[in-house]
Amino acid sequence: MIKDLLVILVASSLVNNVVLSQFLGLCPFLGVSKKTNTAAGMGVAVIFVITLASAVAGAIYQYLLVPLDITYLQTIVFILVIAALVQFVEMFLKKYMQSLYQALGVYLPLITTNCAVLGVALTNVQKNYGILTGVVNGFATAVGFTVSIVILAGIREKMAYNDIPESFRGMPIVLVTAGLMAIAFCGFSGLL
Repeated sequence: MIKDLLVILVASSLVNNVVLSQFLGLCPFLGVSKKTNTAAGMGVAVIFVITLASAVAGAIYQYLLVPLDITYLQTIVFILVIAALVQFVEMFLKKYMQSLYQALGVYLPLITTNCAVLGVALTNVQKNYGILTGVVNGFATAVGFTVSIVILAGIREKMAYNDIPESFRGMPIVLVTAGLMAIAFCGFSGLL
């Protein structure tokens, strides 16, 4: 059991990185990765939302949708769970971490529509993960998201001091960098 959870932890965070190998969650990945502190704040918010969403969605699916034979409502239910959790995170940050709330801006409510969050909930159902396994998968996926967004933010901060050809300035060089990061993360596939 522990071995299986460790395999899921490594696989979901590094080998099958949600951003760099599944290409989910690209909007906040590209939009919030200008500064490392903002990227780290977004990463922590995503860790909280995905981990809790995995637990709540898994429990609702297993104890409500399956017994009532209404599993076809899973996507709608998961979206509602995610939206409620994001509202909670938004209220918390607005009250206790005003600077991070303002730095995240429009990207914080966009966690609701972040396909990575919904993708994890649906993956947990498709792979028949139990609640504990689903939570570990969700946590590991969110950690992988955080690692990749913080790395990209660190690279972007250093790129600000480089002489980049005009045609590559801005988003083109960010996309090239993200592509190179995706290639680098393919090296983790040998771990498992």
